[in-house]
Amino acid sequence: GIVGKFMFVVPFVVTVGLLISLLQAFWILPTQMVHSQTRPEAEDPRHWRVRFNRAVRRGYVRALVRVLRRPWLYLGVAALAFVLALGAVLLGQVRTEFFAQDPIRLFYVQIDMPGNVALEDTLAQVERVEARVRERLREGEARAVVSLAGVQFTDIEPLFGDQFGQVLVSLNSAKDGRRVDQVVEGMREHVLATPGEGSISFLQLSGGPPVQLPINVKVRADDFDELYRAVERVRAIVSDIEGTRDISDDRTPGRSELVLTPDHEALARLGLPPTVLSRLLRLHVDGEVVGFTREGGDRYELRVKAGREPLADPARLLDDPIRLPNGQATNLGALVSMETGSAPGNIRHWNLRRAVTIEAEIDPEVTNTVDVNRDIRAAWEDARAEFPGTDLDFTGELDDIEESLDAMAVLFLLGLGLIYLILATQFRSYFQPMLILLTVPMAFTGVVFGLMISRNPLSLYTLYGIIALAGIAVNAAIVLIDAANQRLAAGMRPLHATIYAARRRVIPILMTTATTIAGLMSLAVGLGGRSLLWGPVAITLVWGLAVSALLTLFVIPVLYRLFMHYRGRAVVAVFAALMWPFVGWLPGRRRSKLPKSVDQ
Repeated sequence: GIVGKFMFVVPFVVTVGLLISLLQAFWILPTQMVHSQTRPEAEDPRHWRVRFNRAVRRGYVRALVRVLRRPWLYLGVAALAFVLALGAVLLGQVRTEFFAQDPIRLFYVQIDMPGNVALEDTLAQVERVEARVRERLREGEARAVVSLAGVQFTDIEPLFGDQFGQVLVSLNSAKDGRRVDQVVEGMREHVLATPGEGSISFLQLSGGPPVQLPINVKVRADDFDELYRAVERVRAIVSDIEGTRDISDDRTPGRSELVLTPDHEALARLGLPPTVLSRLLRLHVDGEVVGFTREGGDRYELRVKAGREPLADPARLLDDPIRLPNGQATNLGALVSMETGSAPGNIRHWNLRRAVTIEAEIDPEVTNTVDVNRDIRAAWEDARAEFPGTDLDFTGELDDIEESLDAMAVLFLLGLGLIYLILATQFRSYFQPMLILLTVPMAFTGVVFGLMISRNPLSLYTLYGIIALAGIAVNAAIVLIDAANQRLAAGMRPLHATIYAARRRVIPILMTTATTIAGLMSLAVGLGGRSLLWGPVAITLVWGLAVSALLTLFVIPVLYRLFMHYRGRAVVAVFAALMWPFVGWLPGRRRSKLPKSVDQ
């Protein structure tokens, strides 16, 4: 999807770095150790590092033994934590903002005037808007404020015309200052209350995908009247939804027009065909080409038209006298009915039908792209009976979200499948790889609680981080289960093998987790500046690794011991776990003989 294209460089660099590190570990590091001719010295038991490691191992094993004595209770606590995390996401306790971005320190104030306005009037309105913008800017906050008339830059294309105006506001660095959205909200009501004709809206720019607004609805119909009525209805629907703002559409106001409709009764009474009326109107307005000549390869036309002074009012054209074929005289106004209107500045099409695109921003603190588009669909279903020839096409940011979510789901399952195949080949077991993959929901639990504590949104970038976390969080479980399998092969019982493997590997697991978290901590807490794009990704990895490592050190040994202890009775154990709240019987409740010492 669009997120994968934008963040492709991240997994590419990580993959290359891991391949190089494997090359260094397998071939370069052994050569360095051989040629270094150094021998490790015996560790001094009085050294602080040795005493610290022993204290950590001793405390961890004591806690693990306590957990192993009540396995179902602690497994229930871990399962409850995952259910609470999942419920927090489903119930909206974690704010969803699919494209959380770092805004560019620049925003536009768009001014759209009526179609027949003069450029001078547009410039005057732009200057009034600029004055109001400056009134709400703090001293030293703006780098530059520029006003334009006759042109308007948008996030898609520039628009040209006397009716377009724009105020560009470039802000200085955000050190100890307001964010762009705070600046805009601080002046929104004041600027929108600017007296004068036309409509005013704000446009904020941001780096990264998507390239379109959260609300992007194309209203399609063949009939102009029905199309414009449907557009007004959809605009009303969008404005009634809480959290929407800066609603606009791509209708460009055109010039005023004089619409003449033939009076068929008058034409029939005078015996005048409509084609003759059309020719008379053409003669009085544009004239008629009666001949042409060529000279030097150029064509020159001879046009005959009525001689007159330029009309200040086009309706005066209807006062022109005309001679009828029967010799009578009348004027054009007696043959037509007149009405004035405004011609469309452009006619756009989408999938072979006339279309008008309605766009709007949303307040991410109130709603999100998926919910607001779902509300628009539901409201349109209630109103669509009034517009039988009209349909809606939802595009914009919603398309990018659906494409990215679909791609992420497939790649996530593919990644888990590949991890399972690799682990199943290595451990020669069907269950142990599934046991290792349980660290993924553990990591998800940490991610959700981390987002809730840090008050960061759940975005597509954090989902991207969760997918990356799936390949990192399993490392601790792999190390732990591999050590336990080695001790089982040496003849230990499952309980002793579990405890001694956990004691042996706790320090490496904590070291690798701590070093990874330390590398991400500055980005997660925003020491060099807070980023709405990369900050939540770092927070996802930090909290996911921390919680998954903690749960791995206790949950994985419990599950491993239960599986290796029961083997054929695994189904009975699972059934007993499900029935425990009702019968109070636990198959692993009797205590096995634990080692007398955990200090060795």
